[in-house]
Amino acid sequence: MSSPLLVAVDDDPDLMRDVERELVNRYASDYRVCCLSSAREALATLEDLAAAGEQVAMVLAGEELAGAPGSALLAEVRALFPHAQRVLLIEWGRLGTAETGDAIFEAISSGRIDHYALRPAPPPDEQFHQAISTSLLRWADAQRRAPYTIDVIGETWSGRAYEMRAVLERCAMPHRFLLAGSDEGRAVVTRAGARRFPAMVMPDGRVLEDPTDLEIAAASGTAVTPDREQYELVIVGGGPAGLSAAVYGASEGLRTLLIDSGGIGGQARSSSSIRNYLGFPRGISGADLARRAYQQAWVFGARFAFMQTATHLARERDGVVVRLNTGGVVVARAVVLATGASYRRLGVEPLEALRGAGVFYGAAASEAPLVAGQDVYVVGGANSAGQAVLHLARYAKRVTLVVRAASLAAGMSHYLIRPIEETPNIDVRTGTEVVGGGGDGWLDHLVLRDRASDELERVGAYALFLMIGARPHTDWLPGTVEQDEDGFILTGPDLSDAAVRAFGRRPLTLETSIPGVFAAGDVRHGSVKRVASAVGAGSIAIQGVHRLLTI
Repeated sequence: MSSPLLVAVDDDPDLMRDVERELVNRYASDYRVCCLSSAREALATLEDLAAAGEQVAMVLAGEELAGAPGSALLAEVRALFPHAQRVLLIEWGRLGTAETGDAIFEAISSGRIDHYALRPAPPPDEQFHQAISTSLLRWADAQRRAPYTIDVIGETWSGRAYEMRAVLERCAMPHRFLLAGSDEGRAVVTRAGARRFPAMVMPDGRVLEDPTDLEIAAASGTAVTPDREQYELVIVGGGPAGLSAAVYGASEGLRTLLIDSGGIGGQARSSSSIRNYLGFPRGISGADLARRAYQQAWVFGARFAFMQTATHLARERDGVVVRLNTGGVVVARAVVLATGASYRRLGVEPLEALRGAGVFYGAAASEAPLVAGQDVYVVGGANSAGQAVLHLARYAKRVTLVVRAASLAAGMSHYLIRPIEETPNIDVRTGTEVVGGGGDGWLDHLVLRDRASDELERVGAYALFLMIGARPHTDWLPGTVEQDEDGFILTGPDLSDAAVRAFGRRPLTLETSIPGVFAAGDVRHGSVKRVASAVGAGSIAIQGVHRLLTI
């Protein structure tokens, strides 16, 4: 297959000269550059490329083309090349103006463009190239061409092959799945020499045949055992709150260990694009955010124990003791509980039997390429479900969002509702729930129930993505950790009078009913279920740890 294309179009010859110079100088060794002078010419060229089966990684368009918005052309690109990144080029002087900002927000919200970039300044313009390379990395991620992608090869979609993909997903490791009998799968098997399935082929050529979860974590570069027994701070849970606590704790000199039964990122891993997180105007995927936070904490000196489960916690004379399922024991002066919450199981047995074979809990970002041209369903009414629907719509023939509530506004942010309502291949069914379904080896249908009329409807479905409810990971905690009726941990002012009396002092912010043990993120009662609030809670918990250590 020939190299993918970078297509740029504008009727301003000066702009096109600058754009062509920058694209050719930086990217011509890996991409073909095609620069065009009008929207009509660009559309005709793109139609020819689509008919020829070519790959287009990115289309850049000037802010105006012959008096019309460049976003109008970019909107048409999506039907031809749904995975191509669509970038609007704007002049520096228009950056920050209300008119331009409103136009860009509206174009992104309505799905006409992916983002914008400032037109290139005299070279070297690294800011321009940062915008271009960021968009190209997103395209590569979607195409499973990102650097250091791990190949998982299995004889079936489900079973252990699915479990291995789930482990890699929890570790936020780029990966793709290949059936051993497919043409591409056979080529990788021949090249790697794998003999027993399921198998993993690592970016450095190593082959792991039917590896355990611990072996997968170790091979992907994550630590799996504590490197000491005594710590000043132990964090249980590697989601946004836990990673934030690890960054702030380690950066402020605390000997820090983070323990997680999976990997990093928590539920945020399933978010294909978090657009409302501070400092990322082009958005960031949950997996990428988790990888960055992990590397940041690691550089500051935090240590990690993955694929290990905390099974008991108790306050003893020499500190807070945390016991692990592997038999290990760590002692800390303070503990932050950031175990988060997981998606509630649907509880429909025929669908549970198809996990990994058309039925997925979260994981829309990694499984989306599997559903190209198919009818898929997403169940959930929060932001993670909204992000998944918009991401899946780039691949699937049609995406249906199933919501129990009477409206999307009950649990979803406005910036997601509008593009969902305006995207042609997205349907929304409110007041509805999935009550049945099945398939022979792979999902082929669902049964929906209208909650108002109680009527049942059978619909064809190739995939189902479930993002429903929140069940806190608190079953392992002793009864001395006070919880609400749903299992979320009580802290600070929400503690009972008896717990406060037992302290002998006023509990610190985010401190649980066990002195020296804090809770942050989704696992805490009353928390705001957003990535930014979880990150903030992790940093606030470290403030409490510092105060505790001075008492």
